[in-house]
Amino acid sequence: MATNPVKVEYKQPGTYIEWEQRGATLSFDDDALSVKVTKYQMDEARVVDICEDRQGCLVIGAASGIRYVAQVEIPAAEYEEVAAGEGEEQTTERVRKPLDMGDVTLVLWSIDN
Repeated sequence: MATNPVKVEYKQPGTYIEWEQRGATLSFDDDALSVKVTKYQMDEARVVDICEDRQGCLVIGAASGIRYVAQVEIPAAEYEEVAAGEGEEQTTERVRKPLDMGDVTLVLWSIDN
């Protein structure tokens, strides 16, 4: 199954961190930090902040970061009802749909000082 590319939004003009998409994983700065997007998808939409700390290392979350590098906007999980069992034992169960990476937005912030 082919993976759709994420949507990319540039917040400011300038230079941006190098990044790469491999399936459902976004890797930043030559694999210095990777985010498996499906791990962060929940029943509500989420934003994962990628920041740079005082030592110049990439971190997830704004608490220990001093500047934004990127944000990953992940849509809420979607579900579908699927038939399970046979005959009189047939029921339906709620099954999570796979994440379409085309619904994910990568917001890039300028890394110029």
